[in-house]
Amino acid sequence: MKNNLAIIALESFHEQGKKVNEILCKWRNADNFMISCKCPRFSSGEAKGIISESIRDKDLYIMVDVCNSSLRYKMDGEYNRMSPDDHYQDLKRIIAACNGKASRITVVMPFLYESRQHRKTGRESLDCAIMLKELEFMGVNSIVTFDAHDPRMSNVLPLMGLENVSPALQFTQGLLTEYEDIQIDSDHLMFIAPDEGATERVVFLASVYGVNIGMFYKRRDYANIIDGVNPIIAHDFCGGDLDGMDAIVVDDMIASGGSIVDVCRQIKERGARRIFIFSTFGLFTNGFAKLDKAYEEGLFDRVFTTNLVYQKKELLEKEYYYSINMNRYIAAIIDTLNKHESMQPLVKPEKRIRETIRNYKSV
Repeated sequence: MKNNLAIIALESFHEQGKKVNEILCKWRNADNFMISCKCPRFSSGEAKGIISESIRDKDLYIMVDVCNSSLRYKMDGEYNRMSPDDHYQDLKRIIAACNGKASRITVVMPFLYESRQHRKTGRESLDCAIMLKELEFMGVNSIVTFDAHDPRMSNVLPLMGLENVSPALQFTQGLLTEYEDIQIDSDHLMFIAPDEGATERVVFLASVYGVNIGMFYKRRDYANIIDGVNPIIAHDFCGGDLDGMDAIVVDDMIASGGSIVDVCRQIKERGARRIFIFSTFGLFTNGFAKLDKAYEEGLFDRVFTTNLVYQKKELLEKEYYYSINMNRYIAAIIDTLNKHESMQPLVKPEKRIRETIRNYKSV
């Protein structure tokens, strides 16, 4: 096989990128696949993208974390925190710096930029769709993302690959490694969707585990908008008896944490024994006060999120937090795509989850 693999990790994903590169080098007995890049800024705040070496005829993978809130840049003498918009613009700068010389460009964007604005209601923009069309126009051949807020966004690019990868295997491994007394049957375990949008994730996991599901319906105040969304009035539960059962709440992200705490409170009031939270992206945009208080009140037992987005140091120190490391999985995805092999076992790893559960039950 022609070894034409090349990796670029923007500053927002640089540390994870180095580890992914090390894994791939070990698998392939190579020295390095990483190509360095930078996006220096002028005093006005404008920037340009620079790559350090030729990527001619390379199968190029560009990695970016649009949610990395730890980075800053100087403009007009003052420091500004980088927003998702800034990270996305830097991604486009690096793609433009490639000058169309790569044989193939794949963008690895774990949190799909603007994916929360996934549908249009009235006179408003549809930002995620615009982003996808923009990348297509710039010559990107495929996009790898994780647990997209609405997987139907792939319909925007019917002739281009958008791999929406589920981290369900890593969540399963993390839970069953940490807890040795999980009884995996419909009498002792239930997966719960905190809203109707999370139902597909919950149905997938419940079908693999062989257990039942429950679902909450979010009643919103559509007469008002606060922080860009219609505020939630209440969560209404639809599901079976939770008394004495372990419950696993599954969602794509935790933003402020208020919604997930309300869901956990209602589950606990229905008699659940333990409550675990699976969330692909732990954003925690309003800090940790709500979750800290909920944990002290015994409303949940553990929060599992991935390292696919920037993790605040304070989060990593929480007693209730478990970090799911996805670096090896990203390396496996890049390796598979570069070899032109099927992505299906990685996108929805049903077989490996079943094997993990079988092994857990047999011990």
